[in-house]
Amino acid sequence: MGLARTPRTAWIEQGLEALAAAGPEAVRIEVLAQALGVSKGGFYGYFRNRNALLTEMLDTWERESAEAVIEEVEGGGGDARARLDRLFTITAAPGGPARGVAVELAVRDWARRDPAVAERLWRVDNRRMAYLRSLFGSFCADEREVELRCMLTFSLRLGGHLVAADHGGLSRTEVMELARKRLLE
Repeated sequence: MGLARTPRTAWIEQGLEALAAAGPEAVRIEVLAQALGVSKGGFYGYFRNRNALLTEMLDTWERESAEAVIEEVEGGGGDARARLDRLFTITAAPGGPARGVAVELAVRDWARRDPAVAERLWRVDNRRMAYLRSLFGSFCADEREVELRCMLTFSLRLGGHLVAADHGGLSRTEVMELARKRLLE
């Protein structure tokens, strides 16, 4: 009986963990193999080289952080406010889409140094903003208000994890709930 191969997805998942922890430079075949407890030979059964893995990691991030989230939100039905409420719940969950904010921030940092990653990030962010516009636009008539709510929603998702301040006696969860209610008015 032959040895079981490490699944392709395990290499991608381990690569995303390394990316989140220390950036794209940390995504090294030898290090990933060691973390997976396998030899690096199995890597080449799935990927031509490290760049092929990096591309698939970005594909996974894009699919999980944009398209899969939109599909999950839409799959629950309801009006735009109900879908936005579901979107806020999904993106606030521990781990959230594509392993949460850690991978998101790592991709954003990587995009500052790599034009191809920057182009992909631009595409993903525009997809997300277009989706938000479609939801907010269904109950906000003012285009400026729609854009404001989209930007606030997006900024809260990314920046809310970076703020280390107290909230005047409120918990972070309470403040985020207040923001959610205001955005859905």
